[in-house]
Formats: sequence, structure tokens, C-alpha cells
Amino acid sequence: MKAIKHFFLRYKAWIMGLLAPLSGPWAVFAVALIDASILGVPVDPIVAYYVAINPRHCLLYAVLAATGSALGSIVWYLIGYKGGEALVAKRIGRQRFARVHALSEKYGDLALIIPALMPPGFPFKAFELTAGVTEMSFLHFELAVFAGRLLRFLILGALVIAYGAEVLGFLMEAFRHHR
Repeated sequence: MKAIKHFFLRYKAWIMGLLAPLSGPWAVFAVALIDASILGVPVDPIVAYYVAINPRHCLLYAVLAATGSALGSIVWYLIGYKGGEALVAKRIGRQRFARVHALSEKYGDLALIIPALMPPGFPFKAFELTAGVTEMSFLHFELAVFAGRLLRFLILGALVIAYGAEVLGFLMEAFRHHR
């Protein structure tokens, strides 16, 4: 367990070192891209921070974070598409895969938009993998991820603008305790 914690701390330090030269909108885009494609990097506190220091650019930060998330999600879509049902069922469990697949069949694009709205900790990658397995239209996949994430980051931005430092402090405290 200690080795895993050490790995994640080193990973976080490496990512933050890569992002140090970036600032503003490009940092938001890069963190969202990395968060969606590889291991998770907390994008919500970063979006909240930038909105708090420059609320007039809330829409820009939300669009860049949603774009980064949509582009990073391509990795998981392709893994599901190329790996097929057996790989995804093995990765997330047959029962969970069946439930997610049923939701995809029943609700179509909404089965991806709604999970994209959910806060960190929700197993969104399972829905991305399943979209690849079910061979969801790539354009629909990208638009659904973008729309869901855009709404999520706009809501976050609106909360930060409305409640200011209190929400930012709450997010940072939650992040510290629930990495």
C-alpha cells in the first residue's frame, strides 16, 4: 500500500512539473486532457481556481476543460472499441458492464452525457469503455462527452462565481482529504 501511495505522489509531482510552465487556459486544457486520458489528475479544483481568480473567463475555462476531457476520452473509447466486450467486462466486471450496456442501449447519448456531469469519483471511464464496445458513433461520443463536461464545468464555474472563496476552500479541503 505504501508503494502505491509513493507511486501516486511521484506521479502527481511529475504531472505538476510538466504543467508548471503552462498557465491560465492552457493549464486547464492540459490537466483535463491528462485527467481524461491517463490516470486521474484533479481538474475540478484547477478550473475552480482559475474561475475564482478571473471570473470573466469562466466560459473559456469551461470550454477548454470540456475540450481536453473530450479529446482525452478518445483513449478509453478506442480501448473499448479495439478490446471488445471481453476486455471491458474483465476490467469493470460482467455485472457492471451489463448494467452500463443496458443504460447505453436504453438512453443513447444521454447515457454518456449524464455520467459526464457527475463529480469526480463517479466511474465515468466505464461508460467511455462501453461506448467503444457498443460502437457508438465517434462523433456522438465526442459530442456527448463534450456536452456533459461543459455543463459540469459551467455549473462549477457558476458556483465559484456565486459563492467565491468558500466553494474554492471547500473543494480544496475535499481534495486534500479524498485524493
